[in-house]
Amino acid sequence: MSQLPWWKTTAIYQIYPRSYNDSNSDGIGDIPGIIAKLDYIRDLGFETIWVSPFFASPQGDWGYDVSGYREIAPEYGTLSDAEQLIEEVHQRGMKVLFDLVLNHTSDQHPWFIESSVSKNNPKSDWYIWRDGKGPGRPPNNWKALPGGSGWHYHPARDQWYYASFLPFQPDLNWRNPAVKQEMFRIAKFWLDKGVDGFRLDIFHVIYKDAEFRDNPFHWSYLPKDDEVGFFTEWKYTINQPETVRLAEELRLQLDQFSPVRIMLGEIFGEDSQIKKYLGDGHNRMHLMFLWDLMDFQFSAKYFWKVLNKYETTYPQPYTPVLVLGNHDSRRWIDRIGGDIQKAKLLVLLQLTARGVPVVYYGEEIGLPEGQIAARESLDPIGQRYAWAPNWLLKALNLYVNRDNCRTPMVWDSSAQGGFTQSNVQPWLPLSAHPKIANAADEDQDPDSLLNWYKSLLRLKREFPAINNASLKLYPPELARKGILGYSRQSDGWNFIILINFSSKQVVIPQNTIAELLTTGYVETTAGKITLGKYSGGIFTVSSI
Repeated sequence: MSQLPWWKTTAIYQIYPRSYNDSNSDGIGDIPGIIAKLDYIRDLGFETIWVSPFFASPQGDWGYDVSGYREIAPEYGTLSDAEQLIEEVHQRGMKVLFDLVLNHTSDQHPWFIESSVSKNNPKSDWYIWRDGKGPGRPPNNWKALPGGSGWHYHPARDQWYYASFLPFQPDLNWRNPAVKQEMFRIAKFWLDKGVDGFRLDIFHVIYKDAEFRDNPFHWSYLPKDDEVGFFTEWKYTINQPETVRLAEELRLQLDQFSPVRIMLGEIFGEDSQIKKYLGDGHNRMHLMFLWDLMDFQFSAKYFWKVLNKYETTYPQPYTPVLVLGNHDSRRWIDRIGGDIQKAKLLVLLQLTARGVPVVYYGEEIGLPEGQIAARESLDPIGQRYAWAPNWLLKALNLYVNRDNCRTPMVWDSSAQGGFTQSNVQPWLPLSAHPKIANAADEDQDPDSLLNWYKSLLRLKREFPAINNASLKLYPPELARKGILGYSRQSDGWNFIILINFSSKQVVIPQNTIAELLTTGYVETTAGKITLGKYSGGIFTVSSI
């Protein structure tokens, strides 16, 4: 187990820099604020941090609209701060991934400003431009991922440009060798500075059909896995063969660096498509987000199906990425009614199943979802759907106001939760009163969710068999009784994880050696384990 590469055994902590820690009292989180909390992250037990974009940007989409890939947005700090972040992370024996947006830039990027001036300037072919079919008629039927046409008319060129996401995020033309070369140089710029790899934003949409063919009609209105939605099958605008080859080319670039640098890809599609981006496990993406846990149903049967799928579809050498939430999704603690005991069971699963867990800031304290109405949203997606009543959004299961999962981290019980000075208004209001959930109080409470994370992450470090050993699921009959069970075996260790997702007490025949870590009512006696409602734990066993 000790010979596995670091990225197969790590635990990743995601930071949304604008909301993490404000060091200069302007109400906005920043890079020095992250540096000040590195000991906190290390002491939690995370070995890797992923930081959402802090590059130069007009902040139309809070950093995912880049206007300078080698510069830092002044509200977040300076280039020296970014370099210090890398150095400070490494001094603590940790790794850091930067969020790299390869598909598009801001419309305020100097490249796009130059490209939009005319049809024959040096950057004229750096973006996807096409003539329309007539006055007010776009080139084809390609839509944007959030809905609406992806084509936008620009009078100066008398042409339309394509944007896969929001109108102010024009897509780069990766079929232009100059664009590809420059983006590779940008990656090298940060790799030379020591970054340990990249989280790659919406990687699956980088290439589009070279012939600009219309996407086929589909009966589904609600988006699903970016493959269908808004009555469209996204056949010609996502997951093109060239994008898969790009993953291979990027891997070759990263493999030139030592120690190992990695790619963590954000891609949507069927498992067969995701495996294409992973290649044979050694020649393309290192890791890919898998989304099944984010769509969880709180039942043993659901999680049994997910783990069974991962073990059969993504066996070694593939490593599943286990994620419950991120900066684009509803805070999962709200989906279980804020129940901390249920939360501990989800965390037990996430941190003991085979794979790399990715934890979004605030999840470790049970930070709740914000209550910002769409009409008051700063999020451009929220603003786009401000007309929609809440009952309709709930009925369609659409999550459009991402402000509510991006509220400031709460460090203590002071007026602004320790995120910024008490007399400073943060960029977003806190999601709840600081005394409800904050890191300082939970650190002092041995039964807190925060200390549950610490205990589990400590065991992951101490026992490699809990970290990335083989996983064997117990029969589905047990799951039908409400119990998810699986074993992790390696290096002479034999652990089992038993989780009771039901509200009933269950007795399991079991020869038990010892309890390592449990939550809820758990009793071990000769030949059996009793699990109270919503309880679970890690055990060392001789047989089952």
